[in-house]
Amino acid sequence: MNSITKKPYVIHMAEIIYSYISIIKKKNPHFNTQEAIDKFIETDNFNKLSSGALHDEWFNELKKNNYLDKKTGEKIPEETIKLLDIQRDATIKQLIKIPELYEKKNNDLIKTSNRAYQFLWRMCESYELWCKESKQTELLTLNIIG
Repeated sequence: MNSITKKPYVIHMAEIIYSYISIIKKKNPHFNTQEAIDKFIETDNFNKLSSGALHDEWFNELKKNNYLDKKTGEKIPEETIKLLDIQRDATIKQLIKIPELYEKKNNDLIKTSNRAYQFLWRMCESYELWCKESKQTELLTLNIIG
């Protein structure tokens, strides 16, 4: 990442999601992005994201550091922490597993709710938009926004 470009904290989870999906797609070159997202939904990392545990781990790390940014040494504003907490709650609501939203066959998830899929797509899209705006196109592997 370019040293002058400061990544907004609200992009952090989008970057993590994007990274997980990119890894899946790289390991399965025949997958398109939709298939990679569907595969991500079957992972423990998705379960951690959808339960809020992934955010909680990050928040605990921030708290241990007295909410100081590791890269800049600056204190993360309280308003930003509140926004991240809202992001956590919204993520849980968008990715909630309600059995009626899923079809299962042999205990394998074969179809996710449209809402969860669209949320993950938008998170990846947001990350790509940030990469383009910050001129970090080398980070783009899914090519969602073209």
